[in-house]
This record gives sequence, C-alpha cells and structure tokens, in this order.
Amino acid sequence: MLDRIDDIEKLYKALKENISFIVFKNTNRRKLQSLKYIPESNGGDTAEFISNFRKLCFNAKINDVKEQKKYLYGACLTNYFDYVSNEFYKKMKNVNSTDELIKKFEDIVLKESNLIKNGSIVALKHVTSGKYLGSIKNLCYTTGSFTQMIFVKSPDSDTNSLWRINLDKELASYTDTKLSLHTEVSCDNISHYFESYWGFSHSKLENHQGYLKSGDTINLSIIKDNCDEFLYNHDVQFTIGNDTFQEVFCHKERLEGNDECIELIKHT
Repeated sequence: MLDRIDDIEKLYKALKENISFIVFKNTNRRKLQSLKYIPESNGGDTAEFISNFRKLCFNAKINDVKEQKKYLYGACLTNYFDYVSNEFYKKMKNVNSTDELIKKFEDIVLKESNLIKNGSIVALKHVTSGKYLGSIKNLCYTTGSFTQMIFVKSPDSDTNSLWRINLDKELASYTDTKLSLHTEVSCDNISHYFESYWGFSHSKLENHQGYLKSGDTINLSIIKDNCDEFLYNHDVQFTIGNDTFQEVFCHKERLEGNDECIELIKHT
C-alpha cells in the first residue's frame, strides 16, 4: 500500500483509514460524551475545561458547530437543569463558529457564578441606609423574646453580617422558592423569624420570573397569622452597653422605601 502513496493527499487519506487513528478518534469522541463542566465554586477550572473540550473536538475531528454545541450542552447539565437548559438555548441558537460558542458559554458561566444557590453565603445590605443586617453571638434582646438580636448597624460588612441561604431546592426562582436565613456567627437561640422560610420578591420588577442573584434588591416577607409581614428597618435606635443599634422587625403595612431593605451580595 505504501508504494501507492505518492502525494500528501493520499498519505492523509491512508492515515485516516488506519485502525489506530480510528480508535484514537473514537476514544476522543467518547471522552467528549463523558466530559462534565465543574464551576470554580465546586473546585473546577473553566479555562482548563474549555482547553480540554477544544482539544477533544479537534482529535475527534468534530468540526461541525452544531455537533460541538450538542457535546458542550451535555457537559453543562447540572443539578439546576432548567436554568442551564434555558440559558443555553437562548444564547446558543444562532451560534455559527467555535469561538462564538465558547464566548456564549463563558457568558452563561459568568451569569451562573452570580446566582444565589442553596448554601450560598451572602451579606444583606439595607438599600436606603447602606448598612448591613447583622447578628452577634450571645448579644440578645434584654426584654421580650431574649433571643439573639438581629439589627442594622454597620456600613461595613464583616463576619457578623454574613448569612447562609438555605433553600428548598438548588436555585432560588422568584416564582416558587422560599429561603431561610442562618447567621454564620451563631445559629443558637436566634429569632424564630430567621429560621423560618421567607418569601421574596424583586423590589423593582413586578412579577419577575428569573432566578435570585447577587446584586438583586428584594423585599422579604414571612407569613404570620395568615398575613404577609415584611422585613422592615425601623428608624428607632437603641443601645446595649456602649453600642447603638437600629431596630429590625416585621410589619403588615404597605411597602415603603424602608422595606426595600435587602441587596444580596454573594461572598466566596
């Protein structure tokens, strides 16, 4: 056979038909089928993933963008399938090149990194005053419930203003998700309000259909005695020892500026 190869095209064709090359190509195709994207928040590396994806496509001789799109979509499936599926469809339907495919994928990854997920650590910032919702271990109300105090105090975020978001699913959608707030400093003896599940709505966009993400401004509400009560930052200040705090409570009145109290700021 080799004596019949007298130009580069014939050599290329002979190599493509060689069983070793066929095994190599099919092996890379199978690796593509099992490839899974892991975001940085779970210990992955997006740049490494993209480099590996492109190398496998090249080795498997997959040059058709539609086929590349199919493999990339399969690698992206996660616990929050609906979000990935919808975003992928919206951004990828008119993609016509591999570079554009990778650019759109990076857009999805960047947007996903800002989503509030079950277990996310966030700071909760009151929009009007610019102060953070906080709680300090063993600093309790001196009357009433005597539980660990919740307050708005400092314009600077610290460990006392970090909260863990607990959800009843992986992602928080505006349409059908409840969340509970747990202080990262202490979850002992804290007000039952914050361990209950809260509803939330976008403070600027009525009937918002998206997912909760870092930077969103929301209203938080909880059901008490069959009525919605909204988290409220009261102007009243009080002191415990030498420290002054601003009161936080829930009320049933109509929403006002002080109720637009929460800007979610995700912490890594």
